[in-house]
Amino acid sequence: IYISGGLIIIFMRIGYILPGILMIFKSAFNFKAAAGGFLGVGIMNAMQMGIARGISSNEAGLGSAPIAAAAAKTDVPGRQALISMSGVFLSSFIVCTITVLVLAVTNSVGQIGPNGEILNGAPLVMHAFSSVLPGGGIIVAIGLILFGLSTILGWSYYGEKCIEYILGDRSVKYYRFLFIIFVFLGSQLSIQTVWPLADIMNGLMAFPNLIGLIFLSKVVVEESDYFFKIVKKEKELQFDL
Repeated sequence: IYISGGLIIIFMRIGYILPGILMIFKSAFNFKAAAGGFLGVGIMNAMQMGIARGISSNEAGLGSAPIAAAAAKTDVPGRQALISMSGVFLSSFIVCTITVLVLAVTNSVGQIGPNGEILNGAPLVMHAFSSVLPGGGIIVAIGLILFGLSTILGWSYYGEKCIEYILGDRSVKYYRFLFIIFVFLGSQLSIQTVWPLADIMNGLMAFPNLIGLIFLSKVVVEESDYFFKIVKKEKELQFDL
């Protein structure tokens, strides 16, 4: 729904795509951005926000998505690995690109909210959608609800499998109660508290996982080569038939 709504807005205002892209580049390379980059402050903040939000959207490098991928039944691990990689492409490239283009073609960046604050995050996207599509804000709201529910269910499963592996099957029911409590606590905390806490937790997961990936890189190469050899043989058999 979100992708369809975003594409409709982009096509409805297709004449504003080029000016919108130019605005992005002008904002990135103006004097203020250049001065901040020269001092290192702008680059540091951009990397911090970009990496943190990117990890939150696609989980790349955390080692969490493989928990779900491991549940798939496949004769070749490389096949499931490619499917898992497509999720990063879809969430980070497709969805984020559509969102950026919608903000650009609707000229929504810098809009002021009802309380005099500069719109940012979800309110900004809702404003962009509703400025072109009747009920566009509802589309964004539905997307946020579904994203929130899928995130809760996904991370509940990840944690459950980790607890099951470490402490055994009997500990799962206690984990579920604890998880529900933390979901409630998270809904009561301010966003200024939740985001830094989430960034810290993501960093604690990513650091050991990335180190593990370095040591397992040889296995990744071997499995990749094995998978592509199988694909090549399958194509040759189809060609012979």
